[in-house]
Amino acid sequence: MHPLSILISNDDGVFAEGIRTLASAASSRGHKVTVVCPDQERSATGHGLTLQSPIRAERADELFAKDVKAWGCNGTPADCIKLALYELLDKKPDLVLSGINHGPNLGTDIFCSGTVAAALEGTLEGIPAMAVSIASFQWRDFEFAGELAMDIAESTLKKKWPESLLLNLNIPPCSAPMMGPLRWTRLSIRHYEEQFSRRSDPRGNTYYWLAGEAVKDLQAAGDGPIEWPSDVAQIDSVAPSLTPIQPDLFWRGKISDLPMIKVKNQEVR
Repeated sequence: MHPLSILISNDDGVFAEGIRTLASAASSRGHKVTVVCPDQERSATGHGLTLQSPIRAERADELFAKDVKAWGCNGTPADCIKLALYELLDKKPDLVLSGINHGPNLGTDIFCSGTVAAALEGTLEGIPAMAVSIASFQWRDFEFAGELAMDIAESTLKKKWPESLLLNLNIPPCSAPMMGPLRWTRLSIRHYEEQFSRRSDPRGNTYYWLAGEAVKDLQAAGDGPIEWPSDVAQIDSVAPSLTPIQPDLFWRGKISDLPMIKVKNQEVR
């Protein structure tokens, strides 16, 4: 494959081991790699953008492998991709990668994910994009995930990446020989219990800590082939999960299930 121009970001920040491993995996294959990512951790920021304060970017090449150009940005992951595309890069990249995230991005949690948002920003700009995550906050061996991500990206680009396709790759926290085969998966519907922990500070003032635990709901969303497992079920089986996502959030249910809405003298059916 001819060398690609690859833009990489994340939400764990410029010092995260995951993004350095992913950049190295891409660079070692001869691709031109540019990293533009937050200057500190900005997990769970979703697709937030910075509108009320200036965005700054500083070079961070020394943190990455030779020939990787890097910037640390004080904005969100989505800010980083926008800034890269419109200010820092000379031309649009062939591929946007986001990760390797320190923790899972499964099911409907993707709506909160800065990792997925960075990749989605690439998709919205018409660029092939993939989010990559290790399904554990403790696992720190990212090498296999980087190689698998590059294998998937290069293979998909060779076969013409479908328009508006965002790939969401999650990899179980174990060594490669222990993993099952990679499979296409559907998004799970994830629910949380006890989402806030109520506490008191030394002065007796109440504060809240977001501390809910996910209920491992293996129910998959309605779209997609029924034989595909959910992404949570795939990770629970100790195998990598690859979920195709698109920006279109339009209602997929029956039109007859939508309520009839009465507004003054008008009925909306």
